[in-house]
Formats: sequence, C-alpha cells, structure tokens
Amino acid sequence: MDEALLRSLIPGVLGALVRRGADFAAAEDAVQDALVEAIRTWPTDPPRDPQRWLITVAWRRFLDVARADAARRRREDLLDEEPAPGPAVSVDDTLALYFLCAHPSLTPSSAVALTLRAVGGLTTRQIAQAYLVPEATMAQRISRAKRTVSAVRFDQPGEVATVLRVLYLVFNEGYSGDVDLAAEAIRLTRQLAAVIDHPEVAGLLALMLLHHARRASRTAPDGSLVPLAEQDRGRWDTTVIAEGIALLQAALARDRLGEFQAQAAIAALHADARAAEETDWVQIVEWYDELAQLTDSPVVRLNRAVAVGEADGPRAGLVALAALDEALPRHTAVAAYLHERDGNLVTAARLYAEAARKAPNLPERDHLTRQAARLNTSLSR
Repeated sequence: MDEALLRSLIPGVLGALVRRGADFAAAEDAVQDALVEAIRTWPTDPPRDPQRWLITVAWRRFLDVARADAARRRREDLLDEEPAPGPAVSVDDTLALYFLCAHPSLTPSSAVALTLRAVGGLTTRQIAQAYLVPEATMAQRISRAKRTVSAVRFDQPGEVATVLRVLYLVFNEGYSGDVDLAAEAIRLTRQLAAVIDHPEVAGLLALMLLHHARRASRTAPDGSLVPLAEQDRGRWDTTVIAEGIALLQAALARDRLGEFQAQAAIAALHADARAAEETDWVQIVEWYDELAQLTDSPVVRLNRAVAVGEADGPRAGLVALAALDEALPRHTAVAAYLHERDGNLVTAARLYAEAARKAPNLPERDHLTRQAARLNTSLSR
C-alpha cells in the first residue's frame, strides 16, 4: 500500500466533500473511513482512479451517517447524489483548506492542531510532540476543535499568520519526523507566496529552503543523524540556498521583521559558512536575541544558549542554560554538549545517556546514545 499516495489524495477528497455540503468534522471522519477501506481492499483490487474511488466511498459514508442522524435530516435530499461519472477533476484544494481550517471561531492553537490532523495527515502523537504537550491533551484539543467547527459555515477563512504556523509545523514534522511532508509544505508555501505579498510568507519559504538544502547531508548511509558541524557541506544544494537567501534579503529589506525572517537569517548564516569553524556565531546570537523578543519562546532561548556557548565559550553557554527550565525538551542534550565542550566529560557522558532516554524519536535517541558511549570509551582508556 502506497501510504504517500493516500496522504497526497486526502486534501482533494476532503475538499470535494466540503464543496458538496458536508460539514468539516463529518467530512474528515468520512475520509478517514474511506482510507481504512482503501488500505483493506486496494492491495488485491486497486482502483483505476484512486481519487474518484476515495471520493465515492467517503461521500457514501458521509451520506450513511447523515441518514442515521435525525438532527441532520435536512441533508436527506442529498442521499441520491454521487460524484459525476468519468475521471475526477484534478483540483488542488489543500491551500484553501488550510485557510478554512484556520477559522475565526477557533483559537490559533486549535486551528493549527485541527489542520495538521485533518489536512496535513499528522497523527495526534506527532502534533503533541510539535506542541510539547501530552498526547491526551492534544487529542482533547482536536476533539473540541472538531465540535466547534461542526456548527459553523466555512465562509470566513482564517488569518495568514495561523496558516504560516501550520505550514511551519508540517515542514518541521516532514523534515525531522517519520512522515515526509517537507516537500509538500514547501510547495504550498510557494503557492501562498505567489498570491500574498507578505514578508513573513517570503521569510517562511526562505527558512524552509535553507533547511531543505541541507537535507541530503543530515543522515549517514546507515540512517544515523549527522550534526550540523560534521555535515559534508559539499552535499548542500547551493542553488536552493541561493534562492532562500535572495528571498530572505528581499523580505528583510521591507523592514517588517517577523519570527520566520529571523529564523531564516540564522539558517542563512549557517549556510554561508564554508566550514563549521567559519560560522559567525556572534551574529547568530544577535539574531536569537531578536527572535527571543519576537516570540518569548523557551525553545528559542535554549537554542540561543548553544549559540552563546559557541560565540563566548561553553561556560557562558551554561550560564545562559541555567536560566531555563530543566524540563524543557532537549535541555539535557544541550547541557551534555556544553559540558563536553567545557572538558567535563564525566558529567557530559551521564547527561548524554539521560538525554537519550528522553529523546522524542529513534534517530535522536541513537545519536545521543552513541555520544554517551563515545565519551565513556574515552574515559575508560
């Protein structure tokens, strides 16, 4: 079963049901039922037109539910409707659905969570990790969002800022997680940049491109993570980097700084260094200061502590780290790195092992475990 194909068809199927009159929550449930049926039947009986098949099955499932729901008898006149015969029209509803999910009746955090689940195809667990909250909390948040939007009309698209946040989180999950959504996030952000002249849209696209340009060098042949300082910069895509930097420079010239432009500026400084030793860490710290003022994010301050450790020495980095909550994700890994830089290998080895136990995914856990083993081997000699 080609899961990537199924995932790519979700927006078009969902959009078709919404256009036909299904409320969003019921449409999303119907699409999920159709996907389950596809997984069950397609391996032995693949359809000639997968999207049309999914629309037909999902629409029938929606109508079945509507028929059984006395409160929705107003939809009885739709019961005999079926998708028109012939190949399904290829319509990309994804970006429009992103805006519709960012409905004004939802809080920004709920809108992002609902869109990631319904349109982006992420699991509740993946969304919870992105938000740094327990999976049960995120499940409740998504359920409340579905209940909220089930009673409203989707004639008030949401704010650009919320859509950008969704695209950013989808890209991050595709870039570092177990679902490849990075290219899709870039594609949609390009579409958004083509219709909306906004420096933060350009800043987000620049940020995505600058990170994506390094993707080939982020993992070794065995799948293990390769830290930025150890990556083969000859494998970075210089054409994509040049495009990202040009977009960023044009955005910054408009003097309307936002968080995505600041993040892109940091990524550009990394991309501009021909070797890790040539990285302009002082300027990176300055950009993190700007970013911290814009977001007041503890994750930004954690990353800033690493940059301070590179610019002013590991002890300065540890001082910056001491001001942050130790429960912050990856706090222990950063502490291990800075202690190693400071020559305290015993503490660093212990912290690497502790950080591995807290790692949010398998590649990161394996990387931190190897770091701990490396130091322990060195200490035993």
